[in-house]
Amino acid sequence: MNNSKILELIEYARKEGCSDIHLTVDLPPVFRKNGDIIVSDLDFSREDIIEAILSMLDEKQRMKLDKRVDLDFAYTSLKGERQRVNVYYQKNNLCAAIRLLNDKIPSFEELNAPAVMKSLVSEPRGLILVTGPTGSGKSTTLAAMIDYINNNRKCHIITAEEPIEYLHEHKNSIVHQREVGIDVGSFAEALRGALREDPDVILVGEMRDLETISAAVTAAETGHLVLSTLHTTGAANTIDRIIDVFPPHSQAQIRTQLAGVLKGIITQQLVKKADGSGRTAAFEVLIGTDGLLNLIRENKAHQITSVLQTGLSVGMHTLDYSLAQLVRSGTITKEEAMSHSSDKKQLLEYLN
Repeated sequence: MNNSKILELIEYARKEGCSDIHLTVDLPPVFRKNGDIIVSDLDFSREDIIEAILSMLDEKQRMKLDKRVDLDFAYTSLKGERQRVNVYYQKNNLCAAIRLLNDKIPSFEELNAPAVMKSLVSEPRGLILVTGPTGSGKSTTLAAMIDYINNNRKCHIITAEEPIEYLHEHKNSIVHQREVGIDVGSFAEALRGALREDPDVILVGEMRDLETISAAVTAAETGHLVLSTLHTTGAANTIDRIIDVFPPHSQAQIRTQLAGVLKGIITQQLVKKADGSGRTAAFEVLIGTDGLLNLIRENKAHQITSVLQTGLSVGMHTLDYSLAQLVRSGTITKEEAMSHSSDKKQLLEYLN
């Protein structure tokens, strides 16, 4: 099938600095730019939209789609640019959500990431989580973490992703990237397999169920550095989410296990720059200090926020602290910071 329509859309979206393309039958192509949805005035007929979507699929994917199975995959354009694609049905019509991926993996400095991230990913073992809402840049932060390890350590890195987003070359480390649904059946299966593949570092695209969380914690306990993501906002919420996945009789045990392996939780949100040139990330950083790990062990996750507020000396800080720093540097406006703040009173204290 002719793929000129989808290539035209991808080229247009990249030129305009968009992050996503949404394709819906009977609607012109829709783009996301700087976090906002924009309905375009591009002349695409119903047939053009269907052709654009179907041109990205192979025969096997079309057979799955005919059975009303949602598809997740990576699509590479003729120029070698990669996209993360989800194809689905709504009201019996085809739709697609396309995330435009960067070819170049950004450095921590380019992400404006907290300096403590370098020491976190230099840990020989343990669990590091990157959390935040959908579209907050978690995959990019994880790619930067893997790239830093790849450049600075001699080790074996195994990733399990759905789909593979950033391609890593072998540098000081060797990197094996496994795609869920193609190379391996599930995240949990990839984790179990990884333990027999002599890894030093394991990246799990998402800890979405009990089996995967349990396998990730076990991998961290057995001497590996495990990186993963959760769709949570804030360190305390992340701890609660992990514990709540387990049945009540297992929760005391997972609290003890988590307290034994957790090295840090990075929570991030993308905020609009004051000059209109795009978005930047605001970060919350939790470090697994002895005091904090004791709070997890003793089921006192609600006290984590107060530890974050007083942990600057070890690299910890709240999202509001990060927002305040971005306002002070003129990167974002005070109004933008307020709209993303989890504690507006605290944010104002930081600003004053």
